[in-house]
Amino acid sequence: MTKPDTTERLTRCKALLADLVAFASVSADGNRAVTEYLAKALSAAGARVEVMPDDTGLQANLFATIGPDTGDGIILSGHTDVVPVVDQPWTFDPFAMTETDGRLYGRGTCDMKGFVAACVAMAPEFAALDLKRPVHFAFTHDEETGCFGAQRLTAHLQARGFRAQAAIIGEPSLMQVIDGHKGCYEYTTHVVGLEGHGSSPDLGVNAVEYAARIALKLTALREDLKARAPADCPFDPPHSTLNIGALRGGQVHNIIAGTARLDWEMRPVQVSDADFIKAELAAYVAQLREQMQTIHPEADITTDIVAEVVGLAPETANPARALAMSLTGANGAGLVPFGTEAGLFQSIGIASVICGPGSIAQAHKPDEYLEIEQLSRCLDMLARLADALTDSVKNNSDR
Repeated sequence: MTKPDTTERLTRCKALLADLVAFASVSADGNRAVTEYLAKALSAAGARVEVMPDDTGLQANLFATIGPDTGDGIILSGHTDVVPVVDQPWTFDPFAMTETDGRLYGRGTCDMKGFVAACVAMAPEFAALDLKRPVHFAFTHDEETGCFGAQRLTAHLQARGFRAQAAIIGEPSLMQVIDGHKGCYEYTTHVVGLEGHGSSPDLGVNAVEYAARIALKLTALREDLKARAPADCPFDPPHSTLNIGALRGGQVHNIIAGTARLDWEMRPVQVSDADFIKAELAAYVAQLREQMQTIHPEADITTDIVAEVVGLAPETANPARALAMSLTGANGAGLVPFGTEAGLFQSIGIASVICGPGSIAQAHKPDEYLEIEQLSRCLDMLARLADALTDSVKNNSDR
């Protein structure tokens, strides 16, 4: 077939991106509408499409395939939810894409509807080729709030015995190849005590004081995490980290605080570190709870899991990294400090890598933008992928 004109390809992609930005798919409000739009676009291109709503019907994952039904395909993955724009001083309408000075402004242009648009723009070209291996499109919900959509999707794929050679997750990396990041585990600990007059602190159970003790225990465990750092760990810092995000509770100066809330997180370099922290905290909380309940039997401490997203572990042999390097011309791979859905695909046995247009420095900010040059480079990568998928000889080697 005649090679598509790159200018026409970019124009088509920008039109798709403008449509995607117009969907205000803020995580809390749902992504169902934008998912249905993508499903129609991919179906029109000839893809086999499955939309998987959650129990509320407001959120949905999409999984689509073009090409033969074999287990050596390539997954192109991105999330379709975005962060809120409330109280951000935007110059442009965040949900009406604006093109100026070589940039595309709008919420989600960088994080990460630009990559999604590039994938869908390429779908007709994939469908027009005699692919020897399939390309899969995996678009998820609720990444920004805890990668909940990708957790559901990867569990679904694993349950049905799905296989693939590699997954490329298009988070903004300036089209650099990224093969590792730490996990992201977030928690909220709730403390329920007993209110009373501030002049008689022994007659109450001060929830803020107990929450503060938990915070101090967690910060003390940081030193243990440093000592547990694996040898030759490539991350910076090379050990798991723990952060106290917020402590809220009480009412006024002279009332014993009846409730408190502690928000905290850890970024483990290995799952065993997370297990260690949770076990140490559980033992300490059991001691505190016993103390509290000698005064007030209904006092309690509970911890909610906000999100537990595994990291992307750098691997000596990684077919996804080898593929992304061959498609981009990169001669190496790096690490990033932020979390993605890549580790979830890796956890079900699919080699994974991050490579997408735009800079993470623009994500979540007012006047978020994507450089058009970055979008063009992404389209070029996907065009080279299309050529690779028509080759009956698979190259699974790393370099």
